[in-house]
Amino acid sequence: MGIFKEVATIEALNAWSKNTLTEHLGIEFVAVGDDFLEARMPVDARTHQPMGLLHGGASVALAETMGSVAAMLCVDRAKQFCVGLEINANHLKGVRHGYVKGVTKPIHVGKKTQVWEIRISNELNELVCVSRITLAVLDK
Repeated sequence: MGIFKEVATIEALNAWSKNTLTEHLGIEFVAVGDDFLEARMPVDARTHQPMGLLHGGASVALAETMGSVAAMLCVDRAKQFCVGLEINANHLKGVRHGYVKGVTKPIHVGKKTQVWEIRISNELNELVCVSRITLAVLDK
């Protein structure tokens, strides 16, 4: 089971997205590993900026979604939840169409904070964005 405290299925992760920004942007989880999550997002009218490129904010929305979901899988959700404290992103390459894929892995999973790195690539597996999110772990 790795670092996650619960077994997460692709179907369950995608069900969390119903009626949220995640669903609106077309973000879908596609893989779960022992210490990572993978999701993809379309590059289309929903995620473009005016010049026809992937909007940096859409990349950050993908990153925050992935890091937050991964963090929640590392806590006992009956007792705790996670909220974002800080997120940053370096946009490295433009994308006009197709899909981008994000992979998130932990940098630090502590009792009170978590830090996750999200690497977003295009369909040629070229790095598009690197993001890092810090989350607080709070008691319910």
